[in-house]
Amino acid sequence: MRFLLTLAFLFCLLATAGAQRKPSISGKVTDRQTGQGLPYASVALYRSADSALVSGVLADDTGNFRFDKPGAEAYYLETQYMGYNTVRTTVPAGVEELAPIALLADGRVLDAVEVTDNRNAVESRIDRQVYRAGAFLGSQGGTAVDVLKNTPSVTVNSEGDITLRGSTGFLVLVNGKPVQTDPSVVLNQIPANSIENVEIITSPSARFDPDGKSGIINITTKTAEKNSQSLIVNILGGLPSVRTYNNLKNPQRFGADASWGLRAGKWEVNLSGNYLRNDLAGRRVGDVNTTIDGIFTTFPSDGERSFKRYNYTARASVSFTADPSNVISAGFYKGYRFQSRRADLVYNNTKTDLETGQNLGQIIYFNSNIARKTADVTSANLDYLHRFGNKSELTLSGLIEAADLDGLTTNMNLSEPGRNRTLQSTRNPGENPLNAFRLQADYVVPIGKGKLEAGYQYRNQEQKGVFQYLDQNLETGEFVEVPQFSNRTRLLNHIHSVYGQYSGKSGKLEYSGGLRYEYATRQFTAGGTETRDLNLSNFFPSAQLQYAFSKGWRAKAGYTRRVQRTTNNELNPFPEREHSETLESGDPDILPEFIGQAEAGLVKEFEKGSAFLTLYHQRIDNVLNRVNSVYNDSIINRIYTNAGLATSWGIEAGGNANVTRWWQLYAGANVYRYAIEGGLFRNTVVVNTSSVVYSVNATSTFKIAPAWQLQWGISYLSKRVTAQGEDSRFVNPSLSVKKTFLKGKLAATLQWQNMDLGITGANQQRISTWGKDFFTTTNYIQETDIFLLNLSYNLNQLTKKAKLPASEFGEREF
Repeated sequence: MRFLLTLAFLFCLLATAGAQRKPSISGKVTDRQTGQGLPYASVALYRSADSALVSGVLADDTGNFRFDKPGAEAYYLETQYMGYNTVRTTVPAGVEELAPIALLADGRVLDAVEVTDNRNAVESRIDRQVYRAGAFLGSQGGTAVDVLKNTPSVTVNSEGDITLRGSTGFLVLVNGKPVQTDPSVVLNQIPANSIENVEIITSPSARFDPDGKSGIINITTKTAEKNSQSLIVNILGGLPSVRTYNNLKNPQRFGADASWGLRAGKWEVNLSGNYLRNDLAGRRVGDVNTTIDGIFTTFPSDGERSFKRYNYTARASVSFTADPSNVISAGFYKGYRFQSRRADLVYNNTKTDLETGQNLGQIIYFNSNIARKTADVTSANLDYLHRFGNKSELTLSGLIEAADLDGLTTNMNLSEPGRNRTLQSTRNPGENPLNAFRLQADYVVPIGKGKLEAGYQYRNQEQKGVFQYLDQNLETGEFVEVPQFSNRTRLLNHIHSVYGQYSGKSGKLEYSGGLRYEYATRQFTAGGTETRDLNLSNFFPSAQLQYAFSKGWRAKAGYTRRVQRTTNNELNPFPEREHSETLESGDPDILPEFIGQAEAGLVKEFEKGSAFLTLYHQRIDNVLNRVNSVYNDSIINRIYTNAGLATSWGIEAGGNANVTRWWQLYAGANVYRYAIEGGLFRNTVVVNTSSVVYSVNATSTFKIAPAWQLQWGISYLSKRVTAQGEDSRFVNPSLSVKKTFLKGKLAATLQWQNMDLGITGANQQRISTWGKDFFTTTNYIQETDIFLLNLSYNLNQLTKKAKLPASEFGEREF
């Protein structure tokens, strides 16, 4: 914290120094005939002695302008405005305030012509694929997860598990800023309506953190255009459920979000917030059996599995350009997410002697299981950018993050029939707060045809856990702590890293190469046990190439080495009662996963769209899996452990095409072979399994009238193996219809999510595991045929932005 306070103090000093008054030149640009100010006119300052460009600004929305004058010399101004003749104005030495500069309209100017076209849904770059969030109508009103479902690299299963190229580990950036909290927590908090683009970075360069075994997902949010302001408001409402699955309560679905942005003069400000309630109905059908000493126990279950969930967020960012050489920016993020999963199941527990076939007993009971989780995430950043005379840049950054991650799981077993007698009642409250900060310095300098980047970063992350297992005394009603299942944990990560990278472009070749060195320490303590220390010293190389070998064709290749760090939950050795039949725990001796990724591909851009094809290979050492063992005759122990070596070979392809003026098609697919070799439980169980997995995401958009759009989409994930079993296929079709009003400012979108119609078996998935003494299979059947209505009002200064001239000197100045 002391580091951040010092850094903030230095930033304030720099801001104060940059804001001190300097000699200036100010004036106003007007229309010669009306005398009215001309908003956002371009004004360039030249030195009279040698006609050298000194500075350039854009006037404000009333035509006023001002910029610092470097010295007491003679200057002249050139003022430009679209549809007007350029005017040159002499500025004598010592003069600071000018008479109005009156521009005369050019009689040759043509009336404005509005040009519309279909924007591509996907763009390929040297290290990433960029997906335009607005292209996917079915995600409007949802979260970032709903946008990600449309990309070929990302899949989301029935449990909400997010995978990138088959791996659950990835790093999330929000506007380029890393987030240390669980990626799924953050992605479920960001409203889809506020997202401009989703960037899937599968071959990150050395300047990025090496965290995340499959790569990086960067979410860029919407901002106002230069010298304008914008306001976007969205309201979401859900229609009554088609099916309730005999759930205890009917699901509720509604929400709203708003974002406002301003970019004027030296300031840029963006504010946004949202609330989303998005419940889900459903049921669960499962079967579990164990074999211990010749006794076969089976306990199938059937009943409700529903979700109550809501989240709200607030975001703010501000940037101040004191002068072209000094920029100070700050950002703030606050997000809260609540989820309560109810699993009210009837169990039929039967014991059989395998040798004699004799039935040893049977009991039918009702288990009410509720798992509540909350995530309260707060982060703030402060950045300072300084540009030097040799066109190099220094950036100093500080970021702080705090997350309160709390949970409570309750299990109550009641007798059947009647459910009037309690057989067992347990509670598992848990607190798992995370506090982290980072300090970073980055330097960029142009060298030759490229640029050299170098930097240092320090990260500190602390996560403390308080986990309790409480068992109710059925006679007194008091909940008593079970010591062997209750404890405190502490995880502390310190990371020092330095990197260097050079990137550039020579003719048709674009290239980047770098190396990052990292020294990391991990300290984990559970209860009264000794602290387990893990010290790691590693290099993380990266390289990317892209070559444009003919018109519209590009070839690219990349390599990167990455790491997947362990979490407090994965290290925590004390079990939590997840279900009546399930305990879950971690392993304090888990090692981080180290990953090598290589890819090569082709990109084709044509007049009406683009397409890409990428071949990739991934090798994961110390691959982490969640596996099962028998705890007792009616409880399975689910544990996190290293399972050995995992490899995958895959092909990823995608593209979009404007087939006609009224039909736009986007499709993506990912096919890979995944294999695991190793052992579980200190190699007492050998693992050697593989399978081919594929996923498909596609949307087809039809402009059935100038103000009407219809979009059909589908997301499909095939069956795939795990370390101890397999997951079945998962399919989710959707349909959306959009109508715009008020010249495009108001839009209404009707969404039909999880389309089923009794044919496809949408939104359900069976997950099975097995071993020598157990078998589990569970079919998760979630709500289908969900109807939502999203209203969006977009109030942008479109007419003002349309009149902004292109400044020939603006890019050089800023």
